[in-house]
Amino acid sequence: MKILIVRLSAFGDIIHCLPALDDLLARPEVDEVHWLVDERYRFVTEVLPKQVQVHSVALKGKQPLRSAWQVTRTLRHIGFDAVIDLQGLMKSALLSRLCGTPVFGFDKKFLREKPASLLISNVEFHPQERHVVQYYRRIAAGPFSEPARDKPIPYAAPTIDLDNSSINEDESLLARFNLQQNGYVILHSAGGWETKQLPETTWLAIAESLTNRDIVPLFSWGNDQERAQAEYLAGQSNGFALPERLNMSALCTLIRQSRAAVGADTGLLHLTAALGRPTITFWGPSASWRSAPLECSEHDQNHQLHWHIESNPECGPCFSRKCDNFVCMQTIQPESIIRILNDL
Repeated sequence: MKILIVRLSAFGDIIHCLPALDDLLARPEVDEVHWLVDERYRFVTEVLPKQVQVHSVALKGKQPLRSAWQVTRTLRHIGFDAVIDLQGLMKSALLSRLCGTPVFGFDKKFLREKPASLLISNVEFHPQERHVVQYYRRIAAGPFSEPARDKPIPYAAPTIDLDNSSINEDESLLARFNLQQNGYVILHSAGGWETKQLPETTWLAIAESLTNRDIVPLFSWGNDQERAQAEYLAGQSNGFALPERLNMSALCTLIRQSRAAVGADTGLLHLTAALGRPTITFWGPSASWRSAPLECSEHDQNHQLHWHIESNPECGPCFSRKCDNFVCMQTIQPESIIRILNDL
């Protein structure tokens, strides 16, 4: 069988899809797996297993319709036995449909853009499947007769095998940045959504606690606005802001050599978890039960790697990018994060 996964974006969501990809690659009847991604997020697919064939579409380019037409024509000629739409939007459903049939996608009740259900075969979720990883695994099982639909598919932690990827770790990175292995904590102050961002005073308190223990608070960033904030916070706390934008290989190196990463529900934190490093995430507008890195077994729970700081606002989780009553992040106290970092 030839299978096409359509997951266009974003960083963290692509990481969440890795267990579904692993499920497909483990099936003996599956010969090829292809992946269609938005050109802006193609860099994330460098962590995929080498046997996955990646295709990209420039939906935000100068000629998005032309790009979509070209890539769907190429993919249609491959002749897929099934297309797996893990995005759940109208644009992904349309692209999936143009690439081949049948198309398997989200449970209709969980689609944000309901008309997309007209273009796909909706895969019904089990009531006990709440995490997005479970959703994606269920959809990926759509073309097959198992697992049974009367039992929930369990959560599986996204994992990355760098030896079977396009990543080439940068052995000179720490020396260039004057960093020591396990001697720094990545503080990702960028929130993606403005409702996911901690107050700067909270970040400064966390950074001060690290410098008091001779641990470098390393502020990461992904765009110019985030860079300005990272440099400001580093300057106010005797910390370190990344001096340049890192490619995926360098970013994986930085994460793998770190002590831990602290941040919101963002791609960098999900990448950190998939690389097996400790994460401390905080939650307000989004829900940890839906998308946080989880411990998978009793062994994992005895060797905890992932902590979730919940604000639990009465109005949340709202899953909103903007808020007129933004209180959830102010209720997260730096001491709750510092306490965990001190115990690592």
